[in-house]
Amino acid sequence: MSTTGTGRRERKVARTRSALAAAALEIVVERGFAALTVQEIADRADVSRRTFSRHFAGREDALVEPVREDCAAINAALAARPADERPVVAYRNAVLDRLGSDTPFAARAELLRVVHAEAQAEAAYQRVIAEAEDRTAEIFAARLGLDGSDPAGTGAEGLRPVVLAAVCAGALRAAIRLWQEHPEDGGPHVAAGRVFDVLAAEMGG
Repeated sequence: MSTTGTGRRERKVARTRSALAAAALEIVVERGFAALTVQEIADRADVSRRTFSRHFAGREDALVEPVREDCAAINAALAARPADERPVVAYRNAVLDRLGSDTPFAARAELLRVVHAEAQAEAAYQRVIAEAEDRTAEIFAARLGLDGSDPAGTGAEGLRPVVLAAVCAGALRAAIRLWQEHPEDGGPHVAAGRVFDVLAAEMGG
């Protein structure tokens, strides 16, 4: 298949996944999590149940898809940052790139409210976050010239990407929580800037 054909197919897959995720959130907002079923999501997105199953394992996975998209975008931005940036600085800049985009963060706030209120959705959310953190560690390992297939390694140097990924992921979670608790102080990019400024100060710049 040509590169053009592959790109077109990937865009179609992305559009379908986004439509299913949007449908899942709409249903939950309108009728509550109990009303969320695979068939309801498929009907709202105007696709077959079989199509849904090609993209997601279950309703919770569709609901947290926007979180996966955000994490993937941050990691993609991180991988593209200049090689001479220190890992935490590169991650901070990648986060601010994403949070400064046209992502509908009002909808994200509602999504997170629903996710944290439902155990099944929370479990799916935590899986997405853990997978994203693992990918961040792989990117850090590559930036540090370490073996990305086993970023933890066995020594202190090998642990650097894993520890840095955990620290950065924790800072991002703190920023999101700060934004949710004090939305009047500005958007999520403002909260992220504040949190990462504190982290940078604690780490000596």
